[in-house]
Amino acid sequence: MSKVSKLKKLGIMLIVSGMLMSMLTACGGSKTAAADDTKDNNTTAQTDAQDQTDPDENYETGDASLDDPLNQDEIGDTELLVVSFGTSYNDSRRETIGAIEKAMQKAFPDYAVRRGFTSQIIIDHVNKRDGEKIDNVTEALDRAVENKVKTLVVQPTHLMNGLEYNDLKDELAGYSDSFEKIVLGEPLLTSDDDFQKVMNAIVDATKEYDDGETAICFMGHGTEADSNSVYTKMQETLKAAGYDNYFVGTVEATPSLDDVIAAVKAGGYKKVVLRPLMIVAGDHANNDMAGDEDGSWKTEFEKAGFEVTTVVEGLGSVQAIQDLFVAHAQAAIDSLK
Repeated sequence: MSKVSKLKKLGIMLIVSGMLMSMLTACGGSKTAAADDTKDNNTTAQTDAQDQTDPDENYETGDASLDDPLNQDEIGDTELLVVSFGTSYNDSRRETIGAIEKAMQKAFPDYAVRRGFTSQIIIDHVNKRDGEKIDNVTEALDRAVENKVKTLVVQPTHLMNGLEYNDLKDELAGYSDSFEKIVLGEPLLTSDDDFQKVMNAIVDATKEYDDGETAICFMGHGTEADSNSVYTKMQETLKAAGYDNYFVGTVEATPSLDDVIAAVKAGGYKKVVLRPLMIVAGDHANNDMAGDEDGSWKTEFEKAGFEVTTVVEGLGSVQAIQDLFVAHAQAAIDSLK
């Protein structure tokens, strides 16, 4: 994991202490909240929720009022619930998760599109800081039940079929009798065709930097689960297509930053472009990738003698990625027929 400031370390220690105290005293809460409180740091999450609850937060993330939390009632008979880990970076939330939700609204006008986040820490932080109320998954499901939704399609914006996706699947199983029809769509990287389409999307999104002399590096989150293999598979997919100057690494797992730097050095590149392989551009993208602190990808590449350019944009802002999520939701809807 990258180095963080003493202030961040103190904030993390306080948060972890609070979570341990909650578990020891058996505090209540939604099923989703209870799950996230114990695993926000070791899942496939696209942002680090604990870092985003720094009590001395001194950075601007944009205007929360421009974001639609999609927590309205009067849903109707059919609902498409878009489930994301979430981010407290307001602009990125609107430009990535919000953009995916809008793509769903356009593609499926007969469905009421609603939002659910899996990270209770982020939900609470955004509510406290900005007054924006976002439903967790349990709240979103209960809202659907109360609104007498008959057909519920749940489309996650998860990158892979990992711990969070499995937790979502388990929670939906508890609502199997609450709807006439309920189905869960697939994560972004599921089939071989998905890898090809995501590869094409990220290559196209960075083509302006591909001059033959620049290494283009994508930073993923990483996970302890077997699903971490998606990063290696994406690297292999890029290599098989001839994109030898594209590299994939992770913050929390392997390939590590050291692995990526070593590979870029071996390729003889002098310039590097860094971009997150994450749906949102949250704390990991802004700090672990593009930050000026010791240990960030930007700083470590600069120490290694490279000229570095950072592109702090989440995958969710890419049209082709939005289209792929729509295709997965369509496949889920088709399976109900």
